[in-house]
Amino acid sequence: MSPDTVAASNPTCVIAEDEEILRTALESLLREAWPELSIVASCDDGGSAVEAIAEHQPDVAFLDIRMPGLTGLEVASTAAEASPLTQVVFVTAYDQYAIDAFDNGAVDYLLKPVSRERLDATVQRLRARAAGAHPDAATLAALIRRLDATRTPASTPLSWITASAGKDTRLILVEDVAYFRADNKYTTVMTAEGESLLRTPIRELLGLLDPAMFKQVHRSTIVNLKAIASISRDDSGRGAIRLKQRPETLAVSQPFMALFRNM
Repeated sequence: MSPDTVAASNPTCVIAEDEEILRTALESLLREAWPELSIVASCDDGGSAVEAIAEHQPDVAFLDIRMPGLTGLEVASTAAEASPLTQVVFVTAYDQYAIDAFDNGAVDYLLKPVSRERLDATVQRLRARAAGAHPDAATLAALIRRLDATRTPASTPLSWITASAGKDTRLILVEDVAYFRADNKYTTVMTAEGESLLRTPIRELLGLLDPAMFKQVHRSTIVNLKAIASISRDDSGRGAIRLKQRPETLAVSQPFMALFRNM
């Protein structure tokens, strides 16, 4: 993808917004404001957005700042490595995230509900920047840290859960969970003591866990950072996690490895 791709006749984008009504509205507005833009993926969580950006290498990514699991800020951080020429537009309902942080013009933002007038202005800026310099990874990382430091704290995360183990019901402290894994409509809970079943889909669980403690490392897996003994990377960029108190290893999809580059 060349730097002037967005100015060409077939630019592409990925949208990530967990609220279906707002996601559909943004898709509709984009088709009106930018008819030649192709929406190659429309995602309802951060993990799917990471994978879509890595796969499609889009010209633009519209990222909701607050999503289950990976936030838009974390998705942007991984995108900077997986698809460095992708321009990022943050979408947020929280004005305090944006006004000061975007003064440098490195990326753009849209306030919810997105208006056609504001989107038109954003599209013009994206087109104008397409042939110019993109912000480097360090500039984007600094902006993301600034945004992250000013965001409104989320609601109190889960501290314990009840899960089934055969005919028994276990009360499990969330900090004792090594990882969660999707199991059809349910979620497998793995602790040092063994396996239990939680009647909550993993996507719903993502929005309830402490994002500082739990990270999505695969479409179907969320790991407790405190349970990690080591992380290795193979030649293809995929990773493997060894756990402190479990014998199995966990696969890390290549796009998610960017979350661990400082570990």
